[in-house]
Amino acid sequence: MTDYIRKILDARVYDVASESPLDAMPRLSARLGRPVLLKREDLQPVFSFKLRGAYNKMTALSAEELARGVICASAGNHAQGVALGAQRLGVRAVIVMPRTTPAIKVEACRARGAEVVLHGDAFDDALAEARRREAEEGLSFLHPFDDPEVIAGQGTIGKEILSRHSGPIEAIFVPVGGGGLAAGIAAFVKYLRPQTKVFGVEPDDAACMAAALAAGEPVNLPSVGLFADGVAVRRAGEETFRLCREHLDGIVTVDTDAMCAAVKDIFDDTRAVSEPSGALALAGAKAWAEREGGTGTLVAISSGANLNFDRLRHIAERAEIGEQREVLLGVTIPERPGAYRAFIRALGPRAITEFNYRYAPGAAAHIFVGVNLPGGPAEKRALAASLSEAGYGVHDLSDNEMAKVHIRYMVGGRASGLADERLYRFQFPERPGALMNFLDRLGEDFNITLFHYRNHGADYGRVLAGIAVPEAERARFDAAIEALGYPCTDETGNPAYRLFLGNGEDGRQG
Repeated sequence: MTDYIRKILDARVYDVASESPLDAMPRLSARLGRPVLLKREDLQPVFSFKLRGAYNKMTALSAEELARGVICASAGNHAQGVALGAQRLGVRAVIVMPRTTPAIKVEACRARGAEVVLHGDAFDDALAEARRREAEEGLSFLHPFDDPEVIAGQGTIGKEILSRHSGPIEAIFVPVGGGGLAAGIAAFVKYLRPQTKVFGVEPDDAACMAAALAAGEPVNLPSVGLFADGVAVRRAGEETFRLCREHLDGIVTVDTDAMCAAVKDIFDDTRAVSEPSGALALAGAKAWAEREGGTGTLVAISSGANLNFDRLRHIAERAEIGEQREVLLGVTIPERPGAYRAFIRALGPRAITEFNYRYAPGAAAHIFVGVNLPGGPAEKRALAASLSEAGYGVHDLSDNEMAKVHIRYMVGGRASGLADERLYRFQFPERPGALMNFLDRLGEDFNITLFHYRNHGADYGRVLAGIAVPEAERARFDAAIEALGYPCTDETGNPAYRLFLGNGEDGRQG
């Protein structure tokens, strides 16, 4: 134990790393009723804590070992630490990364002069290839977590937390991939403040340390989820397992939606955008606090911010569900004019985030609707009960992965017998009650045959609506549309509509 404390105190990390701040999270703290602090490792030069362990290990190598060059396997953040360290020390670096690594991490390594090799679909595939090249080319291997010097480098974060916050800390939450960060922090914190709890946090589909602790030894997971690519590790390290088993107070596991919600929490309080694994510890802290209660100070490690910009779309869509502030429902309503308005009225003043419908023959219509729930789970239960009492068939799809990833975008298709359908794209001011107002002003004289609405977080809502308009009613309908006063585009002739939504065997509107 004292060996690790000495190693952490002597670790050479500040040639490349900075002492990151310990930021308060006022909004989240108010919600949880206790202080929550965020250790901002996303502010390091490579936007991740990993450069600490990588550089500390490199400075422990002999001149001869450095001269041969170094090699590592990494999903991205350790790789960037190695690339920066090699650049600073003037040595060759070969980095093997899974093909699933975000492009932003790959390009960051190349920009620092490293030779990047993309191999396999997960970390363990890359690790095997790196080990092969190590033997073949005589390179010095830098393990991303299972190495005492790497563990000591990461452990300097624990030293900084205790020096920056002299008051009591109830618990520290640390993301776990292979376990190097958790092992280093737990070893240092438990030596100086044994009363402070330290928890590892893992995705529920990549919980290799939880599996190791349950089995009493590191085990191979059959597969790992890749959403939090920075911790997508099948097997915990031998040394990290030993230290985690001795010093961790437990493991908290969370799902994808919880990580997305934590990304949003970090943004709301700091205006920083975390990668999923970077928000993992905060997601675990929230889950633990909601389960255990209490008022003591919690610290979470924000471990990285290397995120491909296009992943933000998925994160934003799942964040409200992860926070249980949005419910996705499959609802059956009568297939008749006016049914929409009655259903929207039944939802009350709540903000609607999504509304998907396509006409189908029969007496019942099935819609996919998202509703914002400021009251959380209790309000969700109350809403489902009130809709059921009103005679609607209701299915909660909030935890249905297929519905969230696929079905919500596939509601629709062709509908026979709609020769009079016309398609319009509307825009209206986005405010509470705007959708109800839109339907009220459209009236009940015309049957809605298709409806798609999503809240995009902008000032204007966008609706795509199909409306059955017989030829004899066209003039009256056009007048009604003009009276709406909303920007409107007739999309009946749009080829995308003809191909995918219009009736007729060749995709043309009848």
